[in-house]
Amino acid sequence: MKRLAEAILPTKWGNFTMISYADAAENPMPHLALVAKDTDFEKAILVRVHSECMTGDTFGSKRCDCGEQLDTAMQMAAKEGGIIVYLRQEGRGIGLTNKLRAYNLQDQGLNTIDANTHLGFEADARQYDIAIEILQDLGVKEIALLTNNPLKIKALENSPVKVEKRIPLIIQPQQDNANYLQTKKDLMGHLLK
Repeated sequence: MKRLAEAILPTKWGNFTMISYADAAENPMPHLALVAKDTDFEKAILVRVHSECMTGDTFGSKRCDCGEQLDTAMQMAAKEGGIIVYLRQEGRGIGLTNKLRAYNLQDQGLNTIDANTHLGFEADARQYDIAIEILQDLGVKEIALLTNNPLKIKALENSPVKVEKRIPLIIQPQQDNANYLQTKKDLMGHLLK
């Protein structure tokens, strides 16, 4: 994983430095780090490791809570100083086309896990080693991890980056995502109320 380019990104939340990472310079879909302007690297840094969700992050889908999680994380990072690591592993690692296929299966009554496994994939195929590499490249030693996902917590806790604490990222359920959030809580162990 190489740091390829960086630039100042003014956003509605505040200014970030956006840094792209990939194995090869010609990769058109790099992983990203967004480092808030006033991030203090001498203390535990607020970090959100966020897996790409084009439907939620870009198009405002109400099927999930991803877009709202990213929005909240960006607000918090801009206000307190922090980093968003944006990983290109759409649909829990199955890609956008298969995610849309999974949506169709969900519309027929399967939950998000069963839809993925019905298509021949793991319930959650995401990996977090790239996020750890990015944080190390940035010089991050200690973090306050903004997540509800126990697999993400475990991956980061078993890394050279120290997880000082976990900060919950709770989004109010809506009619369109209530079943999805319940499945994440009941079957995937996400730390939701």
